[in-house]
Amino acid sequence: MKEQISLDSLTGLIAFARAASLGSYTAAARALSVSPSAISKSVQRLEKHFGLMLFTRTTRSLILTPEGRDLYERALRILREVEDIDQAALASRAKPSGILKVTAPLPIGLNILAPALPRFREQYPDLAVDLRLGDQYSDIIEQGIDVAVRVGNLADSRLVSRSLGPHRIGAFASPQYLQRKGIPVTAEDLVEHECVNFRYQSTGQSLRWPYRAGDKQLEHIPGSAYTVDVSDAVAAILASGGGIGISPHYVAAPYVRRGELIPVLPQFTVERFAITALWPESRRGSPNVKAFIAFLIELFPSTPPWDDVVNKAAAARED
Repeated sequence: MKEQISLDSLTGLIAFARAASLGSYTAAARALSVSPSAISKSVQRLEKHFGLMLFTRTTRSLILTPEGRDLYERALRILREVEDIDQAALASRAKPSGILKVTAPLPIGLNILAPALPRFREQYPDLAVDLRLGDQYSDIIEQGIDVAVRVGNLADSRLVSRSLGPHRIGAFASPQYLQRKGIPVTAEDLVEHECVNFRYQSTGQSLRWPYRAGDKQLEHIPGSAYTVDVSDAVAAILASGGGIGISPHYVAAPYVRRGELIPVLPQFTVERFAITALWPESRRGSPNVKAFIAFLIELFPSTPPWDDVVNKAAAARED
């Protein structure tokens, strides 16, 4: 078992590193608010502990020996870690303030985050929110983003991630459309219907509609009357009687609540990926980030309200 480092040795490392960086015991003593003799004794005890000569001493200066130079580099790394811990502890006690930069896909920002931000600001009035919406992936560290909300977990060792909740999608249509064209029961029935499809801005590819058939998950490629690259536009076309389409629950829920959309084809209700919060490792101790992550966790309960709205409407149709 490795021998545990003593408190005297830690004190000696701090005294040694300050003396080495400042060039004298007197300057190190002034920086650490102790006496020069205390610095000298700490360094002597450290030399005795390691059995090494760390300084070549002259009447005017301290010069590191080769062994001292190696230990100095190692000691600096320890001191930087200690300073990081100290800064993190200070940050954890600080009150959220300043500007918080957040990015999210347009549908999540529009339907989930934006309506909730006034409630967040009520809790933290000294914290302004800069919300940037778009589906294009960007390097959030390069852009100076504090928190990103994304669909899926984007692997990046520089980022910390937290799963917020499921990203559920389903098939919807307006009551007027269904009255005119009839209610489909199977995926094959969609051939007789007008479909509204979504196209990803990032890739230009159209959504292949996933659905369950027994214990299998299959895909339907619709013949589309409309193809749109914004989820909210898909829902708007559906609510206007444009056809049947796939929509995230959080986009469709307000329309369902108002009776403008009805969930259809329950086999097309599937969970895809997860909604995830990401933030730079360097922001881990930020009180602004901590406050917003805690808020996001509250905003995404185990059964989000948008899923509850759709589930209740689907259950009502089955009764």
